[in-house]
Amino acid sequence: MEEMIAYCGLVCTDCGAFIATQNNDDAKRREVAEQWTKQFNHEFKPEEINCDGCMTDTGKVFSYCNICEIRKCGQEKGVVNCAYCNDYGCKKLSDFFEMVPQNKARLDEIRKGL
Repeated sequence: MEEMIAYCGLVCTDCGAFIATQNNDDAKRREVAEQWTKQFNHEFKPEEINCDGCMTDTGKVFSYCNICEIRKCGQEKGVVNCAYCNDYGCKKLSDFFEMVPQNKARLDEIRKGL
């Protein structure tokens, strides 16, 4: 499967929720729900772990994706991901990159190739 990079630089195709959904794997959903519950100190249920990737506009997305400001902005601007945006490095992204610097590195690399 071709790598899918979300607006924020997350690799959707490497995400447990995406993998569980694509494989219709309930054991993986349980595993991801347990992992995220511990990691984010918020209870996730296996039935919530369904996602066709951030870039879909007709498929399933994880609940947070529906309120994600970065995703909403990228969709409104019609960019492939934030690396393609004229406002790259905006406040929404810089705050997010503090938590996940690897996403910044990924988007910076994409941007270099444009």
